[in-house]
Amino acid sequence: MRRSWQYSSLLLFPIILLAALVLSASISSPVLAQTGGTATPTPTDATWRAFVAAREAIEEDQSVDLSLINTYDFEYLAWNEGMEIGCVTPEAGVLPTQIFTGWNVSITSLRNVTYYARVSYNLETVIVCDQVLSGATATPVPGGVPGVGLPTPIPGSAASGTFVLGGHAQSFSPTTFNLMRSAGMTWVKAQVRYRLGDVAASSAAAGYITAARNNGFNVLLGIVGYTSEMGNFDSYIASYSQYVADVARLGANAIEVWNEPNIDREWPAATINGATYTRLLASAYNAIRSANPGTIVISGALAPTGFFGSAGCGAGGCNDDVFMQQMAAAGAASYMDCVGLHYNEGIVAPNINSGDPRGEYPTYYFSSMLARGYNPFGGKQVCFTELGYLSPDGYGALPSAFGWAANTSVAEHASWLADAAARAAQSGRVRLMIVWNVDFNTYSGSDPMAGYAMLRADGSCPACTQLASVMRR
Repeated sequence: MRRSWQYSSLLLFPIILLAALVLSASISSPVLAQTGGTATPTPTDATWRAFVAAREAIEEDQSVDLSLINTYDFEYLAWNEGMEIGCVTPEAGVLPTQIFTGWNVSITSLRNVTYYARVSYNLETVIVCDQVLSGATATPVPGGVPGVGLPTPIPGSAASGTFVLGGHAQSFSPTTFNLMRSAGMTWVKAQVRYRLGDVAASSAAAGYITAARNNGFNVLLGIVGYTSEMGNFDSYIASYSQYVADVARLGANAIEVWNEPNIDREWPAATINGATYTRLLASAYNAIRSANPGTIVISGALAPTGFFGSAGCGAGGCNDDVFMQQMAAAGAASYMDCVGLHYNEGIVAPNINSGDPRGEYPTYYFSSMLARGYNPFGGKQVCFTELGYLSPDGYGALPSAFGWAANTSVAEHASWLADAAARAAQSGRVRLMIVWNVDFNTYSGSDPMAGYAMLRADGSCPACTQLASVMRR
């Protein structure tokens, strides 16, 4: 049954339990949930207000007193099918609430009973979940162990790291590297198209590695093949894995295993499934590990999309969240150092979590997109292998397919990139952010790549200055 509360204002209580709040937190040992005395309240912190709203709703719904509690946990994230799905049993004939971002809150009482609630992004709607657990224990996230039929993961030295910044460059020239250096970047990315029979030492990969190394940059190579060559899949996996191993041996600092395998532009339509992709990922991971234990292995970033609706998958692919859930269930977390993620359709600042004129779909917002990649894999860090904002400034009207970005100015483009880098670094959840892009100059009807570029049509780079200020703090 649906149980929701609408809040026009939220009562706040003085607190003594929080020194700082982050997007997600877990507190254990007996906690004073509200108290008198002289402690200082935090009336403007949205996360604390969400916790208070959830607690009050649970107390009313369950007739319990949660002034003293044992533990609590909260996390801001995206609900891909609406805030009620997975929380309460739908009522016949009643449409789900069309809210897709907000907080999941769990509170465990001193009697060791755990209650769950969800609070909308605007703090106006609270739903108490049907699930109540006695003596609750954490449920392991799928993907923490190898999947059935997959090889034992080979250990390496690239499992974790601190935040770094880079960019996807068209030209690996000294001029481009100087521009990137001025922005505080230390990584460069290129994509390599692999054809059956390619030899790493004589392919484009070798040239990219050499150029990056000569200019003092680490290099990420995204390696993707051709769908027309993947008919004999087992044989293809073996060939692809050998190639990426050879690229690792040449000195690639990171390898992204494929690109957007959830859509038929990059993967054979009849076989699009996270478990199928995980077979390729697992083989490539072990091959790279054997060749160079220090090479970071990044899962292929997915195309952010809700095109396939509530079904999740269709003839042409799968929604990215569904595909990641399939990967997790297949054990993919054991075969990556970092979760590859793309975010390239934002038209609001990274600190904004609602109000996009296109709607409230999670892929429109930086915070919910980060949660979309981070949550399924049990705490694996995210690598944004493509993060960018599109601005037509200096280039003229956008193609109709990209008209959603028509009002984004180049000043917003620069500011939002810097803010995204700051938030990514501060989150502790992001290991690498690759800006899409540095210097691409194509602005065509099919793909206005230059509109994403840091280097603008007039030769200026507003984003360079702002990114540098973030990276040098």
